Amino acid sequence: MIEKTKAPRGIRNNNPGNIEFNARVQWEGQTGTDGRFATFTRPEDGLRAVAKVLLNYQRKHGLNTVRELLTRYAPAFENDTGSYIDHVAARIGVTPDTSIDVAANLEPLLRAIVAHENGHGWDEHYGTETYRAAIQRAVGAA
Repeated sequence: MIEKTKAPRGIRNNNPGNIEFNARVQWEGQTGTDGRFATFTRPEDGLRAVAKVLLNYQRKHGLNTVRELLTRYAPAFENDTGSYIDHVAARIGVTPDTSIDVAANLEPLLRAIVAHENGHGWDEHYGTETYRAAIQRAVGAA
């Protein structure tokens, strides 16, 4: 295992989805900011936050394709959104414009986002139990 100080920023911050800090939003387990991104106590807290964001995109905004979700999550002004969309869609086995049930696809969505945000292989940094605990907390608090 790589030392945490040498890990990507999202892993170091326990924020593997690289959610930007917003003073108006206090996520469960959030400890502050590194200057741009939120920092969390545990990886489960950061993963839960990503899951909540995705669930809210579907429930509140009607976004239900990988393209719609990631166009909002990773806007083109600071991301290669097209590459992000293609990567996540391929990882979860759908086309970018296939309607999906976000809640039913949270684990593969989270794994794909973690891999894209932090680099190939970093999605495996967390075990299945970490992803499932975060998802349970996100869905249970919906």
